[in-house]
Amino acid sequence: MKDQFERNIDYLRLSVTDRCNLRCRYCMPPEGIDPCAHGEILSLEEILRLAGLFAKCGVRKIKLTGGEPLVRKDISHLVRGLKGISEIQEVTLTTNGLLLKEQLPGLLDAGIDGINISIDTLKEDCYRTLTRGGELKQVIEALDACCKQENLAVKVNTVTLAEYNLNEIASLAALAKDYPMDVRFIEMMPMGPGKNFAGYTQETVLKVLEEVYGTPQLTLEQRGNGPSVYYKLDGFCGRIGMISPMSHSFCKECNRIRLTAGGFLKPCLHHNMGIDLRKLLRSKATDTEILSAITDGIFSKPSRHMFCTSDTGNSETRSMYQIGG
Repeated sequence: MKDQFERNIDYLRLSVTDRCNLRCRYCMPPEGIDPCAHGEILSLEEILRLAGLFAKCGVRKIKLTGGEPLVRKDISHLVRGLKGISEIQEVTLTTNGLLLKEQLPGLLDAGIDGINISIDTLKEDCYRTLTRGGELKQVIEALDACCKQENLAVKVNTVTLAEYNLNEIASLAALAKDYPMDVRFIEMMPMGPGKNFAGYTQETVLKVLEEVYGTPQLTLEQRGNGPSVYYKLDGFCGRIGMISPMSHSFCKECNRIRLTAGGFLKPCLHHNMGIDLRKLLRSKATDTEILSAITDGIFSKPSRHMFCTSDTGNSETRSMYQIGG
């Protein structure tokens, strides 16, 4: 389905929980959070019903997010159910990786197509500090296990943090040298605690890569669902991706919508507008009524985010874990 600006919306980022087993400094407060009550989170059956209706509206790719999606007990069952929707072509998942190694067999058996793992530093002490207690070794073991799977698309997501990983650009990129995967550098967005962190731009990353590995070559390969721009480096098995909402707004090509764990449809990450689909579900609305609401939500998608403007009247005040990363 196309929105009011003729963008084809075929990608749903579906949050399954606001809970997380880490407390990353740019995402959550040190004291943790007050998570949604169990009854406020969509059930497996409710998610699958909505996913089927999103599919009827043109969604073909679904990314499971959180919080940390692997803390949800029925995640493999959800993957299997989503893969059973005939119109859905791809189901992927983004995770911090701590629980991934033990859950990987179940996810693979359910048919998962790809996994994104968040790694912002390769220094154990720095990782422990940044995540407030995470163990990097567990994540690297999970990454290694994923890379051994022949038909699994593997990506590493790195948020650019001037205080923590500016001097690690080359070493993080090197994960894609010997592993058949992609490393994506994501510009810090000023949301939640992230407002207090300085990031760095796509140009900074490219300059460092050129100094160490030679000139990155832009490629037009389609290697993901969203707005990443990918580069090739000589001798690398994988690719280097850039997700740059601050320095290179990609709103004109945005193809995504979001559904929070509580069932709120968000046409744009940075706008607070949306539609409460949980309320419709639990008020016994028909599929036709819910389809109409989804259609309205997609069509009303704003033209762009407001990160770089002074207009903050309708901007989102919640953090990423509450929306769906």
